[in-house]
Amino acid sequence: MKPSVPAVAVWGRRAPSHSITAVMITDDQQTIVTGSQEGQICLWDLSSDLQISSKEILFGHTASVTCLAKARE
Repeated sequence: MKPSVPAVAVWGRRAPSHSITAVMITDDQQTIVTGSQEGQICLWDLSSDLQISSKEILFGHTASVTCLAKARE
């Protein structure tokens, strides 16, 4: 029998107006980072009960964000 995996939506009651092209979750599993076709990087808080809330939107890229990677310390 396969274990069940809960589905997680990365927005609230309405989907964001941008097209998500990249997704990353932090090592502590408390923040989801998304990149968009419109060049935005969005940070989302992820609670222990899998509730997601928006945290920050970073602007400035002029091209699509196609991949995300964490920086070294």
